[in-house]
Amino acid sequence: LGARYEDEACEYLASLGMHIIARNFRTRNGEIDIIAIDGKTLVFVEVKFRRSANAGDALSAIDQRKQCQIRRIARQYLHYAGLSEESSIRFDCIGITDADFRYVRGAF
Repeated sequence: LGARYEDEACEYLASLGMHIIARNFRTRNGEIDIIAIDGKTLVFVEVKFRRSANAGDALSAIDQRKQCQIRRIARQYLHYAGLSEESSIRFDCIGITDADFRYVRGAF
């Protein structure tokens, strides 16, 4: 189910002109769902899905702890890809709850 929503997220990002370069980049610290290029900016995208709003908004699940984890994995990706930590990067989020699809550019 998660892969289906990540597919939708990739299609949406591509419709905005972004080029998807990696999906599900894993390290021992965790995973980044989508890595894309937007112009000259490397974008790390977290996708969260909730079946219903009863469990809370999907975006609220991307709390401070999760943001720190994503930043740590992003640094590992930069090292893996041979890029400088001075590279232009951005962290975006996509939250999907029921039929509600929300995209937050520069979320943190």
